[in-house]
Amino acid sequence: MLELVATPDNPIPDGAVVHQLKSYDDRRLRAATFPARETPRGTVAVFQGHNEFIEKYFETIEALRKRGFDVVALDWRGQGGSERELEDPRKGHIDDFSQYQRDLEVFVADVLRPRPQPWFALAHSMGGAILLDTAHAGRPPFERIVVTAPMVDLANLIFPRGARWLADTLDMLGLGAQFIPFGGGRNFLELPFEGNKLTTDPVRFARNAGIVRAAPSLLIGDPTIGWVNAAFRLMNRFDAPEYARQIRTPILAYSAGLENVVSNPAIERFVQNLNNGALIPISGSKHEILMERDPVRERFWKAFDAFVPGSGKA
Repeated sequence: MLELVATPDNPIPDGAVVHQLKSYDDRRLRAATFPARETPRGTVAVFQGHNEFIEKYFETIEALRKRGFDVVALDWRGQGGSERELEDPRKGHIDDFSQYQRDLEVFVADVLRPRPQPWFALAHSMGGAILLDTAHAGRPPFERIVVTAPMVDLANLIFPRGARWLADTLDMLGLGAQFIPFGGGRNFLELPFEGNKLTTDPVRFARNAGIVRAAPSLLIGDPTIGWVNAAFRLMNRFDAPEYARQIRTPILAYSAGLENVVSNPAIERFVQNLNNGALIPISGSKHEILMERDPVRERFWKAFDAFVPGSGKA
């Protein structure tokens, strides 16, 4: 699916241009660019979490444009409008997170490179983990990186070593392309708002659910065993204090007070080890801070405006 999808309460920002990228292994990736309303102060690249899509960030993109930025966005391989790795379109499968890194290189070369500098990144959850790994490798094109609820580790793992061992064992047995045990193709946006782990805002939840009713092909289901095993391998690297200390890019991280997806203690430890990092806890928020109620989002933007040079208040 290449074109962007509009719904009555989620219009496409004016001036949007969709780009079809070709990955290193000939996969089709969907990206989009959104010009600033006036002479741009720079460019912000928006990187979504697992099981997300560009349309979900139209509101955030508009807020960034009003602050004077060009905005670029990418659907990671295996989700949104990008090509799936497997025949089942509800499986957002990858074998290793290095695949995301190589897709990011294509995105930077083909989409970000022509945009005005300075360049900044805004990344959520899985996207945050990918950008932290990019910064650790010493090759980030971004002057500063903002991450919301970064996937440094997962929350509520009763037996974390056992979970890692099980994922690795099942993957080695050739079951990597299967959904995680007890998982399936149904998406959380197809479930009722009550009890969801992502937001306390019923209005924004309903808006996002409306997007996927209009375009169900954007959806994927639960992670595959192979995806989880790849995520565990990356998160194991985050455990070492030296990993964070080797990052030189300034990092602003946010954690959600009502978090139930990623581990807040792991995020706190990671940020404490950064040479140039800060953590903003957001009380009253679930995992998706940018999909939360207005008072939560206002706290996010206040810190963002102070951290990102040239950010003008909307």
